[in-house]
Amino acid sequence: MVNDTIILVAGYAASLLLAISLLVNNDLRFRWLNSWGCIAFIVYGILISAFPIIITNSILLLINGWNLLKIYRREENFDMLEFKPGDKLIDKFLRFYKEDIKNYFPEYDQLNANSNVNFVVLRDLVIANIFVAEMMEDGTALVKLNYTIPKYRDYKVGRFLFQKEKQLLLSKGIRRLVYTRIFNRRHEEYLIKMGFTRELSGEQAFYYKDIS
Repeated sequence: MVNDTIILVAGYAASLLLAISLLVNNDLRFRWLNSWGCIAFIVYGILISAFPIIITNSILLLINGWNLLKIYRREENFDMLEFKPGDKLIDKFLRFYKEDIKNYFPEYDQLNANSNVNFVVLRDLVIANIFVAEMMEDGTALVKLNYTIPKYRDYKVGRFLFQKEKQLLLSKGIRRLVYTRIFNRRHEEYLIKMGFTRELSGEQAFYYKDIS
């Protein structure tokens, strides 16, 4: 009975992981989810002694592993360009990703945003991220928008922005980045991954990162 339960769990888990992998539009997540689905199918194949399933998914696992290796070793060109509020290309970008932006920055209002730090991160000449912040006199930048498109949510943009290119932020007089409110659990995980610290101000949590 226990063996039958394990077999069912392995089979359903494998099917679910492969199905979910087909729904994501991030190549890195797709490869990882698909790999775990292949592993689950290999376990399932072993449990029911189905060698075709084992062989097929072992081959697919190797293919995923090869593609993951290429993703992590890929040399990409990153750059940062400043823009002025009202730029037509930026307006189109914000309209195109409007619904997804609301999931992470529901309070962002382009027309009423009091911002004096505005730039985009280019990844192989494609707009991967848009960053908008309000600069305070003490060197604190209150982040209004730091949105990365789904395709590029693999932490490379964040590492470029907060580590490799922090000199550009420093040149703007920025000494500390602050998020006063976080609305999305994934965004919170991202900030922690990027080295932000969580603190409480009353009952309200905020996140900050010193870059000086």
